Amino acid sequence: MKNLKITFKTDTLPFYCASVKNGRKTFEAQAFDRKLTVSVQYDYNRRPLEMNSDIEAGDTVDVVLLDHRIELYINGKLKDEEWPFGERLFNHGDEFFHKNDVICEEYTVEEKIQPSIISSFENAEGWRPEEEVFVGDCMPYRRGDEYHVLYLKDRHHHRSKWGMGAHQWEHISTKDFKIWNVHPMAVPITEPWEGSICTGSWIQKGEKEYLYYTVRRGNGLPALICRSISDDGYHFEKDKSFGFTLSEKYDRASARDPKVIKGEDGSYHMFLTTVLVKENKGCLAHYVSYDMEDWTEYKEPIYIGSSPEHPECPDYFKYNGKYYLIFSLCGRARYMISDKPFEEFVMPNEPIIPCGGVPKAAEWNGKLIFSGFNAIGGYAGTLTFKSATATDSGELVFDKI
Repeated sequence: MKNLKITFKTDTLPFYCASVKNGRKTFEAQAFDRKLTVSVQYDYNRRPLEMNSDIEAGDTVDVVLLDHRIELYINGKLKDEEWPFGERLFNHGDEFFHKNDVICEEYTVEEKIQPSIISSFENAEGWRPEEEVFVGDCMPYRRGDEYHVLYLKDRHHHRSKWGMGAHQWEHISTKDFKIWNVHPMAVPITEPWEGSICTGSWIQKGEKEYLYYTVRRGNGLPALICRSISDDGYHFEKDKSFGFTLSEKYDRASARDPKVIKGEDGSYHMFLTTVLVKENKGCLAHYVSYDMEDWTEYKEPIYIGSSPEHPECPDYFKYNGKYYLIFSLCGRARYMISDKPFEEFVMPNEPIIPCGGVPKAAEWNGKLIFSGFNAIGGYAGTLTFKSATATDSGELVFDKI
């Protein structure tokens, strides 16, 4: 369908306009008590997608309708957005009633290559990018002397796109934990079928940087394991030639959060959150590759739980001679230790990682620096950190950065 922009001015409040087709509202905008709600209907769900903002009399409103995203602007500033799926019922040429100089026109998206550093800010502890934009799952990574944090950009506390989340990967970095740089979005939603870009991991191979993630598709479809590739570590492109799903022994729709690491023998290993169907137990599936192109199932999961609960957002690393496996249950992360790479993991006496929601770690200046989020009103919130060192037995000792 054609991209559209709908423009109107709220000269007086309350304000109302709508478009109806076959007895069904396909577009609606209503402003009462200085609150604006815009609703757009799609054939995927009986419930329309909604965007909201504060508004004053005389404000100019722009609603941009793209096939994979819709945006609400007030006086030229983006105030809310949503991510559709299916066919939009409103189209160019449809009439409005109760209209007040409503203009609908075709819209062209201007593609611009963003600089590697878009902006900077100080102190990321307790930070979120905007008042109504929240930090979700974090994926830290050390690249040279830089500590990077990829995080799930969240609007509406996981309720976007009819509850699929519509998360995308944002990207910030620092060299001193004082000044932080904001980089271009690492993995955006670019197709309507992408319900959410789920948590994943970053790995380097040769001169290229790889991001691995799963895409939630909804309707019980198997989640697709995907990746994006970069030459500079700041601008990533989706690799549309790559993608696979888990074997049928797993609940394939629940597969997510791939952690990819390079083994000491040069092979590559991927751990994914899912559930063993026959056993009805949450697990971390284990896949192996020798070239990061073809992935085959390992002999057994690296972790199998005692219940159907999903071990989410796995992390894995070697630190001070020990191997660590990390995952979260009900949002609380815990770690296991082993003297071997992929087996015989045991939990310490105090396994909980005290760093907000679903934290993961990267080594920086000899310490492990965990990144997580402190929730605000539901899923996602503000960024938080904890540093850790290890005792001789491998147990982690946590402190502030």
